[in-house]
Amino acid sequence: MAFLNVSATLPEKGRDLRLDLFRGVANWAIFLDHIPDNVVNWITTRNYGFSDAADLFVFISGYTASFVYARMMLERGFIVGATRLTKRVWQLYVAHIILFVIYIASISYLALRFGDSEMINEFNVAGLVDNATETLRQGLFLRFKPLNLDVLPLYIVLMGLFPPVLWFMLRKPDLTMALSIVLWLAARQFGWNLTAYPAGQWYFNPYCWQVLFVFGAWCAMGGARRSMTLINSPITLWLCLGYMLFALIMTMAGRFPTFGGMFPEWLFSAFNPNDKTNLAPYRFLHFVVIVILVIRFVPKDWPGLEWKVFDPLIVCGQQSLAVFCVGVFLSFVGHFELSMSSGSLFAQLFVSIAGIAIMTTVAYYISWSKKQDKPLKPPPAKPAAEAKAA
Repeated sequence: MAFLNVSATLPEKGRDLRLDLFRGVANWAIFLDHIPDNVVNWITTRNYGFSDAADLFVFISGYTASFVYARMMLERGFIVGATRLTKRVWQLYVAHIILFVIYIASISYLALRFGDSEMINEFNVAGLVDNATETLRQGLFLRFKPLNLDVLPLYIVLMGLFPPVLWFMLRKPDLTMALSIVLWLAARQFGWNLTAYPAGQWYFNPYCWQVLFVFGAWCAMGGARRSMTLINSPITLWLCLGYMLFALIMTMAGRFPTFGGMFPEWLFSAFNPNDKTNLAPYRFLHFVVIVILVIRFVPKDWPGLEWKVFDPLIVCGQQSLAVFCVGVFLSFVGHFELSMSSGSLFAQLFVSIAGIAIMTTVAYYISWSKKQDKPLKPPPAKPAAEAKAA
């Protein structure tokens, strides 16, 4: 019965502010990256390496899911842990449907209001004109997704299938990680993916992107801790820095054709265009390198996590689901605003800063609102001597 023994190392109790900080970074970056022709999105990581905010979002989601539900599954049983995970999946699904309805209603209204028929095609909602009933039904099954609404369906699927994965991860973490890698590579080799409506496949292939989610869970379940000797090795540091530099060069080669023309075609074409749908190995490796560097240089008790300058990002990370949904909708608003205006540098700055300000305001409001729902703590009882004196 050794298989039933838990061999994973559970993370320490207490909030890890690194997760909130980087989840806030991911939400801000996803918002900026979804606004095309916007100079501000040059500050996001997708321009300087193979991976981007989507990789970070999925990794942290897997890490957090293990962090939250593993202990519950051990202390209260698999059924309780699985039902709590299912409850979270339902919350994600409801959030996606609400965002889906608001999103397509806004696109349809603005397209009619301004007579911009191309907007319907640009945001992949043309099916609503030709066959609205079937298109909406497929949307409920997560097969129909307007432009930029791909991340939440992926998150829903990964969380929905996570209970048995977490059960296995608690007992055989390294084997679970290995099987996840095998599934990812097999899906790439044999072209496995989920079908989309009305045609095509999922933009984020769940068979491939699950490896980032499971990698996050593996790190949370002691994988990172068991690898500290390798992570702290000087050789590892130099290899990581070298790969980061190589990723920067290849990414810039794809951004600037003149610079890209300086490299052999076989080398350039191996990394451009960046295979995001099936999570190219060089992309996954790039993210693993980032994780290694963060673990090495940003420990859980890093004093900088308490700096006030990071508070907006941390609060946005703590209220991640609401901030993500608001950010996706605001990216559509920002895209529309720039397309209808001059698209000047001032307009790009205004749209970007205003969007982040709104997302941050929503996060602070929700954080404040949740505190109001908690009962007030009674004042401490006075000592008997003070009570008699009064």
